Amino acid sequence: MKTIGVLTSGGDAPGMNAAIRAVVRTACENGIKVFGINEGYKGLIEGNLQELNIRSVSDIIHRGGTMLHSARCREFQEEAGMQKALETCGNKEYGIEGIVVIGGDGSFRGARDLSLRGIPCIGIPGTIDNDIVSSDYTIGYDTCLNTVMQMVDRVRDTVESHSRCIVVEVMGNKCGDLTLNAGIAVGATAIVIPEIQSDIEKHVIERIKRTQTTDKKHFIVMVAEGIGGVEELARKIEKECKVESRAVILGHVQRGGSPTVRDRVVASQMGYKAVQLLMQGIGNRVVVQKDDHIIDYDIYEALSMDRKVNSELYKIAHEISI
Repeated sequence: MKTIGVLTSGGDAPGMNAAIRAVVRTACENGIKVFGINEGYKGLIEGNLQELNIRSVSDIIHRGGTMLHSARCREFQEEAGMQKALETCGNKEYGIEGIVVIGGDGSFRGARDLSLRGIPCIGIPGTIDNDIVSSDYTIGYDTCLNTVMQMVDRVRDTVESHSRCIVVEVMGNKCGDLTLNAGIAVGATAIVIPEIQSDIEKHVIERIKRTQTTDKKHFIVMVAEGIGGVEELARKIEKECKVESRAVILGHVQRGGSPTVRDRVVASQMGYKAVQLLMQGIGNRVVVQKDDHIIDYDIYEALSMDRKVNSELYKIAHEISI
């Protein structure tokens, strides 16, 4: 393989730049030309590419976001869009023989479709939600988790000063890993995640009332984005628990910031592994972390795995948070 491409797709995540850097430098060290594909699959369709070398990726390992930018592309979901992407790969100016795709499940489906059409692709899990079932860890998760913890710690200062309750909405539409782990880290009184059905009266209201009997006067409730309704929940807590309550939606601040050591190292390992696979002519794979080892799965197998919530961690969270 003489020429490969690299793109980032879907939501940005801290550590994506570290993965891009590893892909580019591993390829260059092995005599492979690399094209950065701007704006994900949209850029592949439109021919928005730039050749990258070892200096192109200098001083990006510490930067959040993605130097290649990202975009969601409906056109690529249709056969006509895929054919345009294939034409770009086959263009004499580029001659792309394989692609590294950094993103989430939707991005991997695109990688699978390209692989089936003759362009071997390797997926790297880059998403703050940690919701790629095939991998124990996704790039960006640790940075985001620390950001959530720091933001809630700051809000806690004013909550404690005014004896209030805050209901914090954390990113994670179908995955509660961020909410659960950050909730433990900040000592939340109650945690609500989509994987476990919660009785708000029992698991939130009654818990706060019980905690009030121990002379505690300020409270933190963590709610996953997929649950929603934080404003309504705050009003309900204020009415039933007689404590002034506020809803706090952290929003996109959770996506930003300089990646942590873990995100930089894992991203570098995964980027290296992805290029090694392409060098062997292997495609339709997802690079993942399992039991602290970097391995790879067939994309079909990876996408078909069932997600399981860490129920033991959830139990621990509630037993130590009163």
